[in-house]
Amino acid sequence: MARLPQSLWETEPLLKVLSETADELNQPAYIVGGWVRDWFLTGSASKSIDVVTLGNPTLFAEKLAEKLGTHVAAEYRRFYVAVVVWKEYQIEVVATRKESYTPSSRNPRVEPATLEEDAERRDFTVNALYVGLHAQQRGALWDKWGGIHDLKQGIIRTPTDPVRTFSDDPLRMLRAIRFAVRLGFEIEEKTYRALREQAHRLSIVSPERITDEFHKILLSSNPVRGLELLWNTTLLHQFLPEVSALAGVNTQKGHKHKDNFQHTLIVLSQLLEKRPDASLWLRWAALLHDIGKPLTKSFDEKQGWTFHLHEEKGARMVKDIFRRLRLPMDERMRYVEKLVRLHGRPSHLAQEGVTDSALRRLAVEAGEALEDLILLCQSDVTTQNLQRRRHFQQNFQKVLERVREIQARDRLAQFQPPIRGELIMKEYGLPPGPLVGRIKEAIREAILDGKIPNEFEAAYAYMRQVAPALIAGENLPEQLEQDSQDEKGK
Repeated sequence: MARLPQSLWETEPLLKVLSETADELNQPAYIVGGWVRDWFLTGSASKSIDVVTLGNPTLFAEKLAEKLGTHVAAEYRRFYVAVVVWKEYQIEVVATRKESYTPSSRNPRVEPATLEEDAERRDFTVNALYVGLHAQQRGALWDKWGGIHDLKQGIIRTPTDPVRTFSDDPLRMLRAIRFAVRLGFEIEEKTYRALREQAHRLSIVSPERITDEFHKILLSSNPVRGLELLWNTTLLHQFLPEVSALAGVNTQKGHKHKDNFQHTLIVLSQLLEKRPDASLWLRWAALLHDIGKPLTKSFDEKQGWTFHLHEEKGARMVKDIFRRLRLPMDERMRYVEKLVRLHGRPSHLAQEGVTDSALRRLAVEAGEALEDLILLCQSDVTTQNLQRRRHFQQNFQKVLERVREIQARDRLAQFQPPIRGELIMKEYGLPPGPLVGRIKEAIREAILDGKIPNEFEAAYAYMRQVAPALIAGENLPEQLEQDSQDEKGK
């Protein structure tokens, strides 16, 4: 029978204190869950330890905290749980328990139980491994459901009926996929079928819990596999229908478009090849960059399938997705929104003869996200034609280099027009309002069009030229208007 080596009790001081606590209280206790799984899998374990005891968890936690020179950090009597934090460790002490659920909630009614009943409530066999802490069982493994076998075989499987397991707590379906992705395991056939059958039950799970599990999948080393599993089991359809809607191909008069869900997976994969440590929000941008396509898809007999303005449509959808999933409605949301909106722009600029004005506008709109935007655009090239791929990649690099030159030359980093609204109001005796904004916008456009340098003196002089006409309710003076048109036509 597998067991932890006794030497661990000498090299791991926390194990020794846990065992002493169990013995002094004459309270049988076991380490269970992720710590045990990871130790048998890799020979190392996390700093998060779950202890299950056949006794009072509060009493155990208080004794443990006393011996460690700390205190009980939290207690949840309703769930028979107490938490102790010591150095970098978090120890959760829980009584053996059984759980019962109502169909409308994943919050269980909890009752004391035997060790066997406690094992039955565990999500997966690989998390239902118990290692004894008390003297009679110290280091011995208790493995009722064959978790060691499943670890060796690389299998995710529920201890009991998976339909009941997932119906009771639907969040476990996302956890099944997270563990399969993180550990590189396969989901056992019966368990996999239950995922599809019970996917609709995800509706009773709070958006915050769904998002937390999804982020762990998205931040894993292989999020593409996670997204494939989520789509194949229809779990993705439950909380990200905008992404699942990308799947599928339409054919009309011999023309068909690519499967945009598969394209999205390739984009994310290529992005992570280039930047394995890509941030969560850059991964979100890659995932959402084409979500506007299903709503803008149109067939033209001459052009074939088109997706005009899908970037703008997709960017407008980002806010609703973030709000629904309780994601942060701050600069992180605006960053994703910006990349979705701009991801087609560098493609249009990656050609000979593009004006400095267009590049200047890209620099200002992208701001600090410019390099991430170019990386997303490079990853968005999924053609199998190697020559075309190389051509696009080189052109994107040229765009980046030219924009950097213009940023440095025109001092566009964190661009702000040099004339502030307060000065305009003081100069012309104006109250705050749209007219002040029109004058500021005229100055901004002149700088971005390259008509005037990004300097106070030039901007002030330009303001003196255009403001009187705008205040009088006129358009820009005719000559200034013509200059602007000439510049845009270059």
